[in-house]
Amino acid sequence: MNKRILLVEDDQNLGFVIKDNLTIQGYQVDLCIDGDAGWLAYERGAYELCLFDIMLPKMDGLTLARKVRTVNPSVPIIFLTAKSLQEDKLAGFEIGADDYITKPFSIKELLYRVEVFMKRSQVIHDYQQQVEIGSYHFDPESFQLSLGKKMKKLTRREAEILHYLHQRVNTVVKRDELLIALWGDNDYFKGRSLDVFISKLRKYLSEEEHVDIENIHGVGFKLRIKKS
Repeated sequence: MNKRILLVEDDQNLGFVIKDNLTIQGYQVDLCIDGDAGWLAYERGAYELCLFDIMLPKMDGLTLARKVRTVNPSVPIIFLTAKSLQEDKLAGFEIGADDYITKPFSIKELLYRVEVFMKRSQVIHDYQQQVEIGSYHFDPESFQLSLGKKMKKLTRREAEILHYLHQRVNTVVKRDELLIALWGDNDYFKGRSLDVFISKLRKYLSEEEHVDIENIHGVGFKLRIKKS
């Protein structure tokens, strides 16, 4: 069965071009031209990835992504953003978006970004079922972080970052290494988004005094697990 993508883009010409190229690559694409239609489609369908323009009629892309995140924290969301709307990129990452592509972009770049996320959705099943992070239990496959009876559902990106740091526990991971491994590059806004995700993970891990994600100034991060 072809992997399904929800594309919400009000520029119909661009939308058709994107849909046609993704379809050629074997994806099943549902195209909507406004945010309300996108939300209705999402409620009715099961999608492996979402592509949302930010400037949409009826419901903007940020609001649409926020609604999607309330029902599915883990589906990858990629924003299509205008070059001048840099503040929207950070707002998108705050909501829980996984990546963005700045207009104008090449179809080759778009296909590459989509392929990266689709491959990760398969690779994630190779993760070990559950790991311990201090007193926390972390299931990378289901994106669940639990402490006792408390359970937090992480976004896919949060789970990827935590898993990457856990594989290198008590070791400094350079910012550039982490950005390139998970985003494919290390531009300014992806660096800012990484800081957002790290802050969220620190908050999720804050109930365990022996666990912390340490910021090594000018270098990177270290997931530190102290012996109790």
